Amino acid sequence: MNEILKYIPQRPPIVMIDKLLLSNEAKSETELTVRADNIFVENGALTAPGLTENMAQTAAARAGFTFLENGEAIKLGFIGAIKNLKIYQEPAVGSILKTEIRELAQVMNILSVKTEIRCENELVAECELKIFIQG
Repeated sequence: MNEILKYIPQRPPIVMIDKLLLSNEAKSETELTVRADNIFVENGALTAPGLTENMAQTAAARAGFTFLENGEAIKLGFIGAIKNLKIYQEPAVGSILKTEIRELAQVMNILSVKTEIRCENELVAECELKIFIQG
């Protein structure tokens, strides 16, 4: 997990991604193993707030990776809007989640992305996020 911390501003116990699997112009992917001690786990499953935070942190990791690749300091981002959030299931402890971010548009400091979380290729959750990146 220590490597992921260079890309995101969150710190334990709020870190909701374990590693950045890939990041390129088209998309970024992260992975999270759902653990029993996760603060968003209730009754043996990762709840909707945890899934939403996982999607937001995947977007943060994408932005952080891009800033570092371009030799820039990492800037803070804030969720400005969540659109069409759909939670299809709450994954059980032990599940390995893969979250994908695809950039829809970027206008100045506003980034719009489409996110999907999958567990064993089954869609768990999806939404669109608008993220405001601080100057």
